[in-house]
Formats: sequence, structure tokens, C-alpha cells
Amino acid sequence: MGKASIGIIGGSGVYDIEGLNILEEVLVETPFGKPSDKIIICDVKGEKVAFLPRHGKGHRILPTEVPSKANIYALKSLGVNLIISISAVGSLKEKIKPQDFVIPDQIIDRTKSRDLSFFGNGIVGHVTFAEPFCKGLSEYLYNSILKKKVVDVHKNETYLCMEGPIFSTKAESKLYRSWGCGIIGMTVIPEAKLAREAEICYATIAMSTDYDCWHEEEESVTIEMILENMHANVNRVKSLLVDLVTNIPDLTKCTCRQAAKDAIITNRSIIPDKVKKELNLLYEKYF
Repeated sequence: MGKASIGIIGGSGVYDIEGLNILEEVLVETPFGKPSDKIIICDVKGEKVAFLPRHGKGHRILPTEVPSKANIYALKSLGVNLIISISAVGSLKEKIKPQDFVIPDQIIDRTKSRDLSFFGNGIVGHVTFAEPFCKGLSEYLYNSILKKKVVDVHKNETYLCMEGPIFSTKAESKLYRSWGCGIIGMTVIPEAKLAREAEICYATIAMSTDYDCWHEEEESVTIEMILENMHANVNRVKSLLVDLVTNIPDLTKCTCRQAAKDAIITNRSIIPDKVKKELNLLYEKYF
């Protein structure tokens, strides 16, 4: 099975990356079930990249149903220590226009029905999450996209992650705006939390498709409008990805890579053998 240090999790509309040298497709079995789809191992100008479509090819998995634990575990098992996540979002600010890109730096979690952690079942761990996205990777993505001048890009924004699959009410949308949130989507949770627990650098390219439903002067959000903007976004992000993955700075000493160092509270001698076996890939060095 091939190895890759860089992972890409494709969001809505990003089910593959055309024109890349595909080395193999692998379906990784994990203790947490199967990932969303086969993982495509590509060679990008000498860099090994593992690509995984979050919703499966053909978009068949709801945000709540995405097997995020299996996805993150599978990527980690292939050697991935850095993930670029791609996500379609709605805008909660006038300045973030449809078809703009955002590299968020904060998250508010409003999900209700998702498995958020690798810990549990006899092992307790608490990983810090004050800065939920990798700072070094986020800064690199923002500056790189800004230099390309093919799309307006924003940073220092908060991503409100809702449960879905239904969109917000106007009251909810206005509430989230009052909190200072910049964008709203359904997919960075639990991905970002699990990536941090797995000591993987994780950042998101959020692509705005609409103004949610708060904007009184804009026409009501329709699926047709979202799909049209999403198609334009997908074309842009695919054109950027090759350059983005081939110029990533060295993040070996990033704090994300040691995020679980002091996280495990449970006495090692009483952690169930089954749980240790499941989590050896992530925490063997701490066991």
C-alpha cells in the first residue's frame, strides 16, 4: 500500500482531481469502519498526495453520516501528517461574496449527532483546541491563494459548523451573524477535532456559495444558485491544488504534531487491550 504525507479531503463537488498521476486507489480498513470512499494516491511533481472525497464519489453521504473517524484514521495509516480540507460554505458577512474563498481560523461547533473523539471506551484524553486550524498551514494557504489573484480570499474568520442537512432559519442565520461568524457549513466538525487528536496539521479552504438566508436584499438561496457557484469554486480550487501541495513549508516542528503528548489522563495499565490496539497507530509512542 502506497504512502503519502499530504492528504486532501475533497468537499462538495470535489470528487477527484483531474490530470494528476494516479499511482493507486486503496480502500483502507480501520477499527472505525470504512472511510467515505477509496483513497487515491497521486504523484504531484514528486509529492505523494492522498485524496479522499468526503461525501463519496457521486455525493452519497450526508454531512452527519460522513465516517470522519475512519477517514482521519485511514489517512494517518497512509503516513499523512498534513490535511488540506475543502468545504462549501454560506457567507454570513457582506464582504465575503459568493465564489470567494475563506481560510478560517476559528470554529463554533453547533453539531448534535456526531462522534467527536478517538477517546472513550476506557481511555480519557483531553487535547487542546484553542486554535482549531493549523496556523502554519492556514497562513501558507491564504498567502498562496492571495498571490495567485484568481479569487478573492479572506482570513481570520470563524466557521460556524451546523448539523444539517437542512439549511438555517433566518433567526439562526441572524444569531450566528451577531456572534461574529464569517461563514457557515456542515463539515469541519468533527474532522478538525479528530485531526488534532491524530496529531495531523489541518486547515480548510472554505468556498462561499451563497449569503445563507440573512441577506434581505439578495434573492432567496436556491439549490440551483448554490450549484452554479459551487461549480465555479470547484474549477478554481482544482486549478490551485497542484501548486498548493508542491510548495508547502516544513511543518515538522508544528505543535499540531505533538498535540496529544500530555493529553492521555488514564493510567496506562488499565486501558483496555482492545482500545490500545485500536489506537496504537495514533498513540503507541505515549502508551
